[in-house]
Amino acid sequence: MSIDKSTVSKIANLARIKVTEEDLDYYAPQLQNILSWAEQLQEVDTTGVEPLANVSEITLSLRPDVVNDGNIQQDILANAPETVEGFFVVTKIVE
Repeated sequence: MSIDKSTVSKIANLARIKVTEEDLDYYAPQLQNILSWAEQLQEVDTTGVEPLANVSEITLSLRPDVVNDGNIQQDILANAPETVEGFFVVTKIVE
């Protein structure tokens, strides 16, 4: 796949990134190089290679999943402009 200025412009638009006309010339070959590397990686034979999360043989320690409120309600509400019964007071915006 060839990356030209119009493709870079379309990608920038989809990503909501403002790119100047001069930058289109700069980014087109860079994106082309990235795609070339991805194509090279697809050619590598990975038959028999197990997926891994880390190159070191380590076991991740798990902690118990405990749900709690943290006991910091007052700290959280300390900087709020207005609170009622432990909750934030906000302006109604929907009729």
